[in-house]
Amino acid sequence: MNRRWIILSLVFLGMVISYVDRGNLSIAAPSIMRDFRIEPAAMGVLLSAFFWTYGAFQIPAGAIVDRFGVRSTYAVGFLVWSIASASIALSRGTGQIIGMRMALGLAESIGPLASISFIRNNFAGKDRGLPTSIYIAGQNLGPALGTLVGSILLDRWGWRMMFAITGLGGLIWLPFWLFATPREETVIQAEKEAEVSAEPRRWTWRMVLSNPVFWAMSLAILLSSYYWYFVLTWVPSYMTLARGFSTLEMGRAVSTALFAMALVNVLAGLAVDKLAARIGVLRARLGFAVAGYAGTMAILFLLVVPNRAWALPILTLAMCATGIGNSNFWTISQHVPPKNLVGRTIGYLNTVSVGAGAAAPLITGWILGPQKHFGPAILVAGLCPGLAAVCLLLAGSTGLERMKGLLAGEL
Repeated sequence: MNRRWIILSLVFLGMVISYVDRGNLSIAAPSIMRDFRIEPAAMGVLLSAFFWTYGAFQIPAGAIVDRFGVRSTYAVGFLVWSIASASIALSRGTGQIIGMRMALGLAESIGPLASISFIRNNFAGKDRGLPTSIYIAGQNLGPALGTLVGSILLDRWGWRMMFAITGLGGLIWLPFWLFATPREETVIQAEKEAEVSAEPRRWTWRMVLSNPVFWAMSLAILLSSYYWYFVLTWVPSYMTLARGFSTLEMGRAVSTALFAMALVNVLAGLAVDKLAARIGVLRARLGFAVAGYAGTMAILFLLVVPNRAWALPILTLAMCATGIGNSNFWTISQHVPPKNLVGRTIGYLNTVSVGAGAAAPLITGWILGPQKHFGPAILVAGLCPGLAAVCLLLAGSTGLERMKGLLAGEL
């Protein structure tokens, strides 16, 4: 097997472990609220704390990845976040949980940037749909496995043991990463780019900030991420508190939706690569992204179905559409900037995304109130991906091509 595919499989597994560790608190939320006697608004602060540092360090982390490469930066970040996640098992109050979650966010900020930089540097533009979909599938399978395994551990041994086992267990990934990934990224023999990229010339932030496509992309990821992080942080609690699922039933239901999301995501990645070869990279990926985000609005059906049996099919449909939208958005975002700006570009977009991640649990906790009424929260979250689709339509494939030319210094 080509070495880049071996490393891509480790990128995928790294994302799985990352999302298991960041999602554990959502699984444990009802138990922690009971043990520490806190209301949903306070729990929203705990769920949000991860995103404070995760967002603040996105752009610096992108610069670090651009400067020092993928191998060492990812390894250090992985070690720190595993220890931080496991340490929550020792917490004696909400302040300690907040501190460990902030350390977790800081360390995990490296993972997505290193992953996308690896894909950008080792796969041609027309072939990045499948690798990016595999990377995004890791973000889907992580919450799926975390919810399934976490609910079992929580049910049998409690939330402290859940954090200890999942945090320390992931460290088995680290020696494989260090062994498989070359010390110098130039050792990897990537396919030659189908297109010849010009060396970037002079551009200024004023040129970028005055471009409407920049703002359309920024708003699209802000809105879609609000929905995604609402799902990751509060949907497990919604299933137990509002729909009457037991902890194990919730784990099976949410993980089923996320497993389906990962499978559909990879299949869509294969399909969009084939389509891109015929109609163009940006046009194909933009169409899939818009369709995916529009389909995500299916979650709004939860507001009108009375029977809890409908919760799983509706959640599965919405999540599968989310995977298609997210994977194609991130493929577009790595195709537009020149090679030497990928880390910082993804860092910026991740900062915007994480801003929504910090806001979603806080706003949701405030909306829920002591009554824990989820209807308005689902309405807000469900409308966001539809608005994201509108933003991408306004950007258009022609606008994205012009943005690419701007960053390459061709305009």
